[in-house]
Amino acid sequence: MSRALITLSLSLLTMAWLGGCANQVAKYDYTAFRKAAPKSILILPPTNQSPDIQATSGVLSTATAPVAEDGFYVYPVALVAQTFKDNGVNSPAEIQQLPIAKLREVFGADAALYLDVKDYGASYQVIASNVQVTLEAKLVDLRSGDLLWQGKASASNQEGRNNQGGLVGLLVAALVEQVINSSMTDPSYHVAALANSRLLTASPNANGMLYGPRSPNYQAK
Repeated sequence: MSRALITLSLSLLTMAWLGGCANQVAKYDYTAFRKAAPKSILILPPTNQSPDIQATSGVLSTATAPVAEDGFYVYPVALVAQTFKDNGVNSPAEIQQLPIAKLREVFGADAALYLDVKDYGASYQVIASNVQVTLEAKLVDLRSGDLLWQGKASASNQEGRNNQGGLVGLLVAALVEQVINSSMTDPSYHVAALANSRLLTASPNANGMLYGPRSPNYQAK
């Protein structure tokens, strides 16, 4: 093998190795999360960056299940919302700006989950109707103010679909989707549930939430 060919081969191997390293996601540092060991989580009403006014309620209503299934006690969102309302605080932005000491005093929770809706709703195109939900979250210790965890996830009703049937098939599928979406009160609700599940389901190997003390997987490596 010539020296030039060897050099080229080594260069290609180096580029492939660097590309593989670039695609690897750094493992999340759970030191603060494990040290805090929260048992109860207060889910605050999500702030909304999308134009859909139903985003906050749609996301909030599907956020409790995955966190509870992770093994944490989750404060009932209806009771939490009523408590804020009774105290004259209604805006999610205002709620998320409240001092953590006050949240701790009123609710007694170990940690609070702050959600932000980046995308929510359907966008209609010529041959497709896409419902997209993108969420960001951070978990904050209400006793110390430490950031315990943060993450981001998206979901779409177009996932896993292929272009079978050509252009005619796409047009028919798009027409059916638009009819279904327009007939539903909130077509993004189910997509929001999927996004919440991806974001909040315990998955320490994928930089997700850790398991809580009510889970049989609690403190598992």
